[in-house]
Amino acid sequence: MKLLLILPMITASLYLGSCMKTSKNKLTKVSEDYKKGESYYGVNNDSAFYYFNKAASGSGNNLVISAAYTYMGMIQYNAGDYFGSQESLLSALKLLDEKKETEQELASSSYNTLGNNSRSLKNYDDALKYYQIALKFTKDSAYHIINLNNMAVSYQGKKQFDRAYTIYNTILKEIRNNKKEYARILSNIALTKWQKNPTYNAAAELLQALKIRESENDRLGMNASYSHLSDYYLTSHPDSALLYAQKMYAVAQELSSPDDQLLALQKLITLSPAHTIKKYFERYQFLDDSLQTARNNAKNQFALIRYEAEKHKSQSLLLQKENAEKKVRIVTQQVILFGVVLLSIAVLFWYRKQKQQALREQQLKTSQKVHDVVANGLYRIMTKMEHQPEIEKQQLLDDMEILYEQSRDISYETMEETKQSFNNKIVELLKSFSTERTSISIVGNTHDAWAHLNEKARTELKRALQELMVNMKKHSGAKNVVVRLDKSKNGLNIRYTDDGKGVPAGFRYGNGLRNTENRIISIGGQFTFNHPLATGLNIQIFIPIS
Repeated sequence: MKLLLILPMITASLYLGSCMKTSKNKLTKVSEDYKKGESYYGVNNDSAFYYFNKAASGSGNNLVISAAYTYMGMIQYNAGDYFGSQESLLSALKLLDEKKETEQELASSSYNTLGNNSRSLKNYDDALKYYQIALKFTKDSAYHIINLNNMAVSYQGKKQFDRAYTIYNTILKEIRNNKKEYARILSNIALTKWQKNPTYNAAAELLQALKIRESENDRLGMNASYSHLSDYYLTSHPDSALLYAQKMYAVAQELSSPDDQLLALQKLITLSPAHTIKKYFERYQFLDDSLQTARNNAKNQFALIRYEAEKHKSQSLLLQKENAEKKVRIVTQQVILFGVVLLSIAVLFWYRKQKQQALREQQLKTSQKVHDVVANGLYRIMTKMEHQPEIEKQQLLDDMEILYEQSRDISYETMEETKQSFNNKIVELLKSFSTERTSISIVGNTHDAWAHLNEKARTELKRALQELMVNMKKHSGAKNVVVRLDKSKNGLNIRYTDDGKGVPAGFRYGNGLRNTENRIISIGGQFTFNHPLATGLNIQIFIPIS
């Protein structure tokens, strides 16, 4: 059963602001970027993230950098980018000295948000660990209650209702004079008792909490109470459950809360008469798709902002070439191109001969190898020749020799992998398609991300990424490309996004993308085109980890 447990609401700016007041001497040189980030926070979080990222890159004050990363982590958490949020928050904590009291409240904020991320991913044990650390560093009574309440919610998620009940009772003693908080905890206590014992009569307490919230005009609280009452009456009084679900949906619309609207619609679809279900179901689908699209776009935007910052940080002016060096480079490129053309003709001739002798199944396998090893290999060499400002002759000759050996042995098993780490191979592959006009960002490409994949899965994924890069280079005209890897307990998610011209309505795969999809399916994965956008391309690959 899905539960709505409203937490005490407090803005990050107030939380962090109180932390900063304890270190006035350290904050005498807060940058304009940091101030702009604070001014945009909660109003335009994309802009806030941009300026906080600039502040984190340009400041020499570790406390300010840590605060900027904490803000970024909260923005990513609110947008549903839980893994990105964890990365930002851990960056914030690395810069703090948790033994100093002046930095402990900021550490508490980061740990609390780490707990929220883990709880959203249903990793309740990690969430409780983070909340306990946050509680240790919290001196303010309001934040103390927040962390306690978060712990109680996590224990409810683990179905350890006695522990949750004990914490709620502790909170209740501290907030009896605060009507809104009292109603919230009273409602959560009643729900906890009912969860533990389905025969418990929780109606009186739930209705008492609702009455207080209505008298205080607490719309968020009323939303939670309607959800609790709808769940409580689900089996005993379905008509009452439907009534409260309808009230919840109305309040959620007033609050412009898409998550609460989705939860209310789930209840309405379950409880409503058959002739009214269709409109609720259609609204649920539309809202769910819109919410997922918005969150995916936000994740990609965050990745692009961080990539651009790193790019500008490391970018330097290109060296001017002497006329003689330019001529040598042009002649060298022409000679190598001629060699590549001859090699391509030879390979195609060999392929025709092999095609006549092979079985149909072997033909398909060989065709894929020719495409991956030779065609894309040639394209990579040509890309280097076209865009690299300085090309070493020996390097290109080595590339040609490797391509020649690969083409000669194409009918045998895949050549032995070099000792280079696989994540570095992926970086080398993707960056070879980066030019002055097209920047390529790689996020989450760590050794650990690939560690649990077998050799076949790695090989097929590498070739699939290569095919996506070739497709991008030939057709998209993209200026920015992001490849993001997110590892979870279930598998590896790879998201490809570019800002090119996208695909037209009714688009059908060509041979390249069809081969890519077949590769992913052959290793038990999923290859998904997200809903077509006005511009750009968004592809998701998921590989399960056995």
